[in-house]
Parts: sequence; C-alpha cells; structure tokens
Amino acid sequence: MTSAPQLRHCTRCGHRLAVDNPRPLCSPCQSAAVDAQARPPAVPPEFWALDQMRDALATWHMGRVIFAYRNHPYHSHTLSQELVGTWLGLTQAQLSRIENGRAPEELTKLIRYSQILGIPGELLWFDLPGAPRTRTPIETEPPILMPVVLGGREVMIPVDAEAAKAAGLDGMIGTLAVRAGATPGLAVGPAASAERQTARVLPFAGLDEMRHLAAALEDAHRYLDHSVVGFFTRQFGRCKADDGHAGPLRVLPMVLGILGAVQQHARDVQPDVRRALLAIGADGAEFAGWLYRDLHDPDSATYWYDRGTEWAQEACDLPMQGYILLRKSQMAYTERDAVRVLTLAQAAHHGPWRLPPRVRAEVIQQEARGLAMTGEPIAVVERKLSDAQTLLAAADDGDASPLGAQYDERTWLLRSASCYIEAGKPREAAALYGDVLASGVLARRDEGYYRARRAVACALGGEPDEAAQEGLDALRLAASTNSQRTTREVARVVAILAPWQARSGPRELRAAMGA
Repeated sequence: MTSAPQLRHCTRCGHRLAVDNPRPLCSPCQSAAVDAQARPPAVPPEFWALDQMRDALATWHMGRVIFAYRNHPYHSHTLSQELVGTWLGLTQAQLSRIENGRAPEELTKLIRYSQILGIPGELLWFDLPGAPRTRTPIETEPPILMPVVLGGREVMIPVDAEAAKAAGLDGMIGTLAVRAGATPGLAVGPAASAERQTARVLPFAGLDEMRHLAAALEDAHRYLDHSVVGFFTRQFGRCKADDGHAGPLRVLPMVLGILGAVQQHARDVQPDVRRALLAIGADGAEFAGWLYRDLHDPDSATYWYDRGTEWAQEACDLPMQGYILLRKSQMAYTERDAVRVLTLAQAAHHGPWRLPPRVRAEVIQQEARGLAMTGEPIAVVERKLSDAQTLLAAADDGDASPLGAQYDERTWLLRSASCYIEAGKPREAAALYGDVLASGVLARRDEGYYRARRAVACALGGEPDEAAQEGLDALRLAASTNSQRTTREVARVVAILAPWQARSGPRELRAAMGA
C-alpha cells in the first residue's frame, strides 16, 4: 500500500507548497526573495556615521566607499562583490577593478552608484540631480573660522555666516570652505563633534586677500594672479605639515580641492601666471601621489605622479620631473618591483636636470636600494650609501629649494636600514631602525611605518617576540593615522612569523591583524 505524500509548507509564509515544487518557498515568496537580492536593503542613518564609512567618503573614491559599505558591521557578514555588483549592474571583476583601481570620475556612474546604495546627498563630494547638497539642521549656516592676530599669535574665531556674506565673501566660502580636521559634509547629528560642525576657511592675510581670492575664482583671467598662487602654496605647506601626525585622510580633501582649482582655471589665466600655477600644481600632484601611496592606492598615485610630470614639463620645472621619478622608484619598492626601483632611480640621477644636493643624495641612496634588491654584493651597496651620506653632509642648509628638504641624517639611516634588509642583513637593519625610533622625533604616521619595518627586520633576524611587539605598536599607530602602507608591512610581519605561531607574541599579533 502506497503511503500518502507528506505535506510541505513554505518556510516563509507557511502556505502549502505544490507537490511538484522542490523549493522551500512558494512561488510568491521565491519571487520576493529574488527581488530582494536585486537591490540593497535600506540602512539606518547611523550606518553612514561609522568611522570607516566617513574615512572612505573622505577619499572621494567611490570604490573605497563601496568596499566600506560591503564590510560594514551592520551587515551580518561581508557582502560579496558578486551580490553588490548585481545591485550596481556590474560583474564581480568590474567591481573589483573599481574598488582597487583609480578613483572613478564619470559623474553619471557616481550618481547611479550613490543612488542605488542610498548614500545621503550631504555626504557626497558631488551633487545629485535636482538635489544639491544640503546641511542638516544642526549644520545650517555654520560659523566661519577667521584668523585674528592676538598677542602675536594667530587665533581662529567664529564669524557669523550672514556677516561673511554681507562682506561679499559668500562665493569664496562656498568654494573653499572645508570642515576643520574632517571631510567636507560629513558632520551629521547632535553627536558630531564641535569641530565637525564648523566650516573653516584656512588662514589668509586679511579680508582684502579673501576678497581677491573670491574674485579670482569667479574671473580667473582677470584676478587669478601670483598672490593666489602664493595662497595655494601656503595651503599645500599646511597640508604637508599636518600629514605626518593626522594621516592622509585628514588632508586629502583640501589637496584634491586645490588641484581641482588648478585644473579648472589653468586655461583661463595669463601665461606667466599659468606657469607658476602649474608649477605649484605639480608640487601638489606629487604630494597627492604620496598620500595615495600611504592609502595603498598605487593606481591613483600613478595618476597624480603622471599629472605632476605633465604640469612640471609645461612649467619648465626640470628638477620636479626628476623628483617625481624618485618618488615612482620609491613606490616601486613598496610594490617589490626590484628592477623598476633601480632603473627609475638611475633615470632620476642621469636625467637632463640639476637636482638639489639633498635630492641627489636621496636618489643615490635609492640606487643603493635597487642594487641590493637585484642581488649586487654588499660592498657595492655600501659604497653607494657612503656616496649618499657624503653628499648629504656637504648639502647647504641654506638651500632654498623645498625639494628634498625633509631628507636628513635620520632619513639616511632609515633608508640604509632598508638596504641592509634587502642585502640579507636584517640584524644590522633592526639596529639602525631602533636608533632612530629611540630618538622620539618621528611623526606618528612615520613612527608607525618604521616600527613595522623594524618588526620585519626582527622577524627576518630570528627575534619573533620583539618583532611581534613592534608589529602591535605599529598596528595601533596605523589605525590612528589610516596608513594602509603600515598595515601592509605588519601583514608581511605576520607571514614571516608563521613558524613561531606557538609563541604568545606572534599569536597575539596575528589575532590583532585579523580583528
């Protein structure tokens, strides 16, 4: 006797399933599940207030924003590239290229991706159609911080936005105002800190200069002159000073904003001003390349290095062209491309330019690094290091060139340490790193990176516990400065320490790296 078929019910709604339906869902619920997979779920407003989301938005890189979205702890697990790519109309390979390549620039795609993911308009670095960026009520008409000299010191005091507009400064404010120490448009809700609720115009000489800058942005042909170029120069100087302790995400918006002004207005200015503007643009582009290197975004770094070279060529700035070749060689070292490290350094050394003495010393030392990586004897490497040290010692401290100004005896020691690592002498490298770190003079971001480098040297030298401790210290500093370059070095330490995973130190470092 044949038994009656067992009744089955939809696991979602409980309705009886058809006998010939092999799925656990009825047809309406199955359709609803497919529809749900075709679009992202709604997320609460606090989703966008997470530090990782704010940091990603600060880069003006939609690929980084999508990556942060996929890895947001709000989701029960990391969303796959296949799933999010389906929402965005992309294949997994296309989304991977967007996340890991240069920042997408096509506005129509940026708008579509942001609308699909539901990113609030006030957090974006571009306007949505028919919905220009607006401030939340707590941010409406924030005060503007203006410079005042009191007792010989520059102090920033708040000025009512309406008063600023009455003084004819509203056009400039709309173009150049950025949030103090944060990303444009990221302060939301009452929990936002006071500094993030304040728009800030970086210090000027006075109201006359501010009015002149506003006019220059409105009519570059008539008003964008050498004084405006000087303003951009000072702002790049401030950003470079802030980078060492604040990290790339804090200064990148201002740098990109000024570079955007250079790109937009260079065609409209007088020829002599154009050359000066492109010269400072080349300097800023080189700095932007460095910031993206620190964020471990080599494609964006290469873009800005190439743009800097182009601008330097038009500005007849030969030394900057050689300096960017040096920077590209240093980036090749990060990517472990030994031959490119050497050939780019040699190109910088022998090009048709006269580099400042400190840069020449730095280039020669970079050649030593390339020679070590390509297997040349240690005696050859050390001769190059000695040549660099001799040239550095003879450099005139009164040299007016800003190129290479940061290259000093400590930098020579740190770079020499990397040469010893590549030459197979990690203990000598660890000792050199230790001497500089003990001086306590490095900026936070640099201290983190060189602690990671010392951790590599200690691990290669058979000192796993010391390597693990240095790695943990480096990881904490990397988190506070958003230095992906440092994090990558710590990951290298974890790999080298694999044979010592039974020890508590290496085990703790691996756990911290995976957190």
